Amino acid sequence: MDKEQFQRPVIEFARADFPLLRAGMTIGDALRAIREKGVGDRIIYFYVVDEEARLVGVLPARRLLTSALETELDQVMMRRVVAVPQRATLLDACDIFVLHRFFALPVVDEGRRVVGVVDVGVFAAEVMESEEPQRGDELFESIGFRVSQVRGASPWRAFLYRFPWLLSTIGSGTVCALLAGAFEATLARALVVSVFLALVLALAESVSIQSMTLTLQSLRSSNPTLRWFWLAVGRELGAALLLGVACGAVVFGVVWMWRGEGAAAGVVGLSVVGAVVIACLSGLVVPAVVHALKWDPKIAAGPVTLGCTDVLTLLLYFSLAHWLL
Repeated sequence: MDKEQFQRPVIEFARADFPLLRAGMTIGDALRAIREKGVGDRIIYFYVVDEEARLVGVLPARRLLTSALETELDQVMMRRVVAVPQRATLLDACDIFVLHRFFALPVVDEGRRVVGVVDVGVFAAEVMESEEPQRGDELFESIGFRVSQVRGASPWRAFLYRFPWLLSTIGSGTVCALLAGAFEATLARALVVSVFLALVLALAESVSIQSMTLTLQSLRSSNPTLRWFWLAVGRELGAALLLGVACGAVVFGVVWMWRGEGAAAGVVGLSVVGAVVIACLSGLVVPAVVHALKWDPKIAAGPVTLGCTDVLTLLLYFSLAHWLL
């Protein structure tokens, strides 16, 4: 395929010869419906919809054929379905195939109604007929290679594309240095703050990378809306508090047992809690904003997310040390 084809809407490559199953059906009902409606070529997954025709689950063919006839689809279908938005390009679908390693993906409209199915046969039809898992792995590797070719550019173009975002890392590092200088007296007064500075930053950056990776995966496989964003914020904030309290408690114990300074241990522990919350939210908000601005989140989100995380974490850490020590 050439580059122009990869930029065409994925719906142009989607098949319409697929049966949809209702959530209230049993396996027996589903098999009868499939026999009546027929199946298209290369059916691997059967998609389940609710009364309003919205996608609610996916049923692999193997589960359909091996489950008891009286079993309801609700009991055997997988409810977490990765779908391709109707407005996505073929290249977007290719990314999702490489990421999730599914052999087919439903294409859905804004109302989550299935409008087509695109399978990996778009890229290599002969592999769909193979039963060897190794061939499937080779296919996904070849897709990833072709995507890199499509996205490839000369070293100079790659430099021009990537360097501006690395400037954000330089900028955030400079801001962090200025913050350290502004709190120089605090650092001199409380040596333990300096000792555990690297730990707090490393922990925050690790959490922000985890959160950013999950957000990028979600942005690739769903159509983000304001409602999606606030639901994601709620989930991420809940996870951040649990992670922060757990990590903060461990670090508090380490500092207290090693240094025997309760106030210093409290500062480091509270800083870890705050840093993890900051990191989780940065890993969600920055990629979402970058995506909304139509920039490439895979290039821009990393440096910007880590830069924001570092600056906000240090500001919190030094401020708590200044106020409490």
